[in-house]
Amino acid sequence: MFRKNNVLNNKNSKKPILYGVVTFLAVVILVILSVFTVKLIRYGKEFLKSSETNLLNDTDEALADLQDDNAFIIKDENYKIDKPNTDLYSDNINTDDTQNTVNDTNSDNNIDTEINNGLNNDANEDKSIKDIDRMTQNEDKDDPQHESFEGIDLDVRDIEKSKNETDEITFGIDVSKWQGIIDWKKVKDAGVEFAIIRIGYRTQVDGKIIEDPYAEYNLQQAQKYGIKLGAYFFSTAINEKEALEEAKWVVDFLAPYKITYPVVYNCEGFTDPENRQYKMTKEERTKLVTVFLDYIKENGYTPMFYAAKGELENSKDWDTTLLTKKYKIWVAQYTDYIDISNPKSTYSGSYDMWQYTSNGSVPGIKGHVDLNVAYFGYKKEAKAKEEKPLEEVKPDPAALINFTEVNELVTAKEVTNLRNIPSLQDSEVIEILYYGDKATRTGIADNGWSRVEYKGKILYAISSYLTTDFNYRENSKPTVKNPEAGITFTEVNDKVTAKIRTNLRLVPSTESDDTIVAVLEHGVIVTRTGIGSNGWSRVEYEGQTLYAVTSYLEIVDDENQN
Repeated sequence: MFRKNNVLNNKNSKKPILYGVVTFLAVVILVILSVFTVKLIRYGKEFLKSSETNLLNDTDEALADLQDDNAFIIKDENYKIDKPNTDLYSDNINTDDTQNTVNDTNSDNNIDTEINNGLNNDANEDKSIKDIDRMTQNEDKDDPQHESFEGIDLDVRDIEKSKNETDEITFGIDVSKWQGIIDWKKVKDAGVEFAIIRIGYRTQVDGKIIEDPYAEYNLQQAQKYGIKLGAYFFSTAINEKEALEEAKWVVDFLAPYKITYPVVYNCEGFTDPENRQYKMTKEERTKLVTVFLDYIKENGYTPMFYAAKGELENSKDWDTTLLTKKYKIWVAQYTDYIDISNPKSTYSGSYDMWQYTSNGSVPGIKGHVDLNVAYFGYKKEAKAKEEKPLEEVKPDPAALINFTEVNELVTAKEVTNLRNIPSLQDSEVIEILYYGDKATRTGIADNGWSRVEYKGKILYAISSYLTTDFNYRENSKPTVKNPEAGITFTEVNDKVTAKIRTNLRLVPSTESDDTIVAVLEHGVIVTRTGIGSNGWSRVEYEGQTLYAVTSYLEIVDDENQN
C-alpha cells in the first residue's frame, strides 16, 4: 500500500514538471514564430517598396521614350497657318465634254496632315540631323590634341581600394573640352580623388595660345566639390621663347586656383609632317620641356612630364634620364586589364603616375574619359597663389561647335523653337519664333544649327527652319509659272497609277479648281519623276508635267504592267 501510494505520488509530482517543460517549449516556439513573422513583414514591405520604385522608374522611362517634345514645338493656340480658300473636301474638274466632280476627301485629309506637320517640323528635322547632338565629335583642326578611346573599358566606380591601401595611391581623371560639360558633383560622388584639367594649348597652325573653353568651369566646379586639382598644357612650342611664354601663361592662369596635384607639360604628334615640331630632335624638344617645367617649379607648383611608354622607353623620343631626375613622370600605357589592388605599368623606367586607359567611364561625364592612378597623394588641399573672389563661370553649350560668323535678320519659315543650347536633347525651349518675327542671326554652324539673338538672349534654332526672306510665304507659294516654289522634290523614276482616282493639276495645291487638268483613273499608268516635301508627286501625263497627291498614288510593278 505504501509502495502504491508512493508510485502515485511520484506520478503526481512529475505532472507539474512535464507541464512546465511543455509550456516553456511553447513559449520558445511562439517567440521564434513572432520574430520570423516580423522579419517576413519587413522583408515584404521592402520588397513591395523596391517593386514600386522599379515600377515607377520603368514607367518614367517608358513615358520618357514616348515624349517627343510635341515634335519639338510648343504650340500657340492663337497661331494659324493660312489655309486655301478652296473647299478642302472636293475638287471640281471641267472637261470639254462634261462636268465631273471627283471626291478628294482622302486627298484633302492628306493636305491637312501636311499642314499640321509643318507646325511639327522639329520632329522631322530630328531625323535629318541625328549628329547634331554629338558636339564633342566635331573636329577642331587647330587643336593639336584629339580624342582617343584605347585601353580597358572601365567604370571608375568599379575601382575599390583595399582596406590596407595608404594615401600614397590615389585615383583620378584628366579632362579637356572633349569631355563636354561635366557634372562635377556626380564625379565627386563616384569617388574620383583628383582631376588633371587641361587649361590650354598652342594651336597647330598659327601657334597661338588658346584657353580650353571649359578650363575655368572645370577648375571651379571640381574645386567646389572637393576634388583636388592638377593641370596640364598641350604644347607645340618650337623654341625656348615659346616654351617660356606657355609656362608664364599657365602660371598666370592658375594663380586663383588651389592647384594641389602637379602642373604637367604635354606634347604629342611631333612625328606628323604637319606638326610644328616635326623634325625637331629629341634634345631640342627635351630642352623645351625643361624651360617650361623649371618655370613652373620656380613658381611653387609641382612639375610633371607626360608621355607615352613607347616614347620614354630607352629615351626613344625624349632624354628620359634627364627628365626623370628633374620632374615627376606621368606615363601613358593603355591596357586591357588592371589589378586595382596593385596597379602597375610595364614601363621599365621610374614613374609617378600612370594613365592606364582612355576608355573609362565616370558618372557625370558623357562619353569616355582618361583614368589615372597616382603613386602619391596629398593630405591637404593647396592654397591658391592669388587669393581673389572668382565670378562663377557658366559653360558655353556651343563651345565645341564651329560657327561661321554672320550678321543678318532672319524669321521663321513657319514657326520654330529657340533653345538655350544647340541640341534637341537636354535643352529648354526659351522662346518661339513665328513667321514675321525678326531675330538677328550671328552664326551658322556646319552641323545644322544657327545662333541667334532674340529679345536680348543668345539662343539656338535649326537653320533649315529660318529664312532671310521676310516674304517667304508669298515667294514660296506655288504658282502656274513656278509650281514648285518652296517645295523640295526628291527625284525618282517610277511607274504609278491612282489607287482609285485622283486629280492631276498644274500646281501641287488644291487652292484653285482652275489648275485641274485631268483625272487619273486606276489602271492608267504614268511616270512619276519627283516626290515633294509637301505631300505631292510630280508626274508626266500625255506630255505634260502635272501634280497629284502622293498618298493617292501607288507604284505599279512590272508584273502588274504585264
